[in-house]
Order: sequence, then structure tokens, then C-alpha cells
Amino acid sequence: MENLNLHKQRLYALIAAGVALIALFLPWMAAKGGFGGSANGLRSWGLISLIGVGVVAAATFMGNKTSAYEGQNRQIALGGFAAIGLGALMFLVRILTGSSGAGGFRVKWSSVFSPGIGLFLTLVIGVAGLLYLLGYIKVPQNKPPAPPATP
Repeated sequence: MENLNLHKQRLYALIAAGVALIALFLPWMAAKGGFGGSANGLRSWGLISLIGVGVVAAATFMGNKTSAYEGQNRQIALGGFAAIGLGALMFLVRILTGSSGAGGFRVKWSSVFSPGIGLFLTLVIGVAGLLYLLGYIKVPQNKPPAPPATP
């Protein structure tokens, strides 16, 4: 496998986008009670999160890949993580308020469905990605151990 020579910040952002992509396939809403059923994030507001994953991946491979996000690439990556978080947040609000959006018939979704693990994981990745690129979350640097002092 070829070494991509990505900057650490770009690599972590790409990994987070990959985890968000996997979270889109996990259950975003699960049925309460005994009749079963679940749905993933590849519907309605979840598609905004999917677009955000693509935007973060595109921003990672634009420009100088060996340096951290700078200028417009940083803004594009921030927008991608904002889209990931916003799509998940809007889907969560849709479930909790009972808005079905199913063309005319209304079901109190909060009494039938509950949010799933994929929804919360995507929401956390969107917010954490924003905070990471804004500098509020810092990844510890690996420092080599100091040589022992000689007596």
C-alpha cells in the first residue's frame, strides 16, 4: 500500500469521516415495543451527513496534503463536519418531535421510534470534528522518552 503522506490533522479528519460513514449504516432509529424494525441514516436529513462525509474527504485530498488544513481547505472541512453534525441533529429533532414527513399521514414518532446508536455516533463525530479543527480538542504529541541522567 502506498504511503499517502497526509498531515496528522488531515489523517484524523479522514478517519473521523470514515467512522461517520460507517455510522450512517448503523441504526438511526429503532422501533420501541415488540414489533421490531430499524432504519439507518441514509434517508431524509441523514443525507446531509452523507454529503458532509464526502466534503471532508474531498477537503482532505485538496491542496498540500503534507500540511495542516489552511485557508479555504480548512473552511471546507469545517463545513463538512458542520453538515455531518447538522444532518444528525435535524434527524434527532425529527424523531423527538414526532414529525413523520411521510406525505400526509402523521404518526407520533417519539411514541413508536427511539434514536439509535448510529445517530448519536454521527452527531458526536460532527461536533468533535468541528472542535478539533477549531483547535479546542488537541491530540497529544508523541514525545520520545528522555534519556536517563548519568550520575
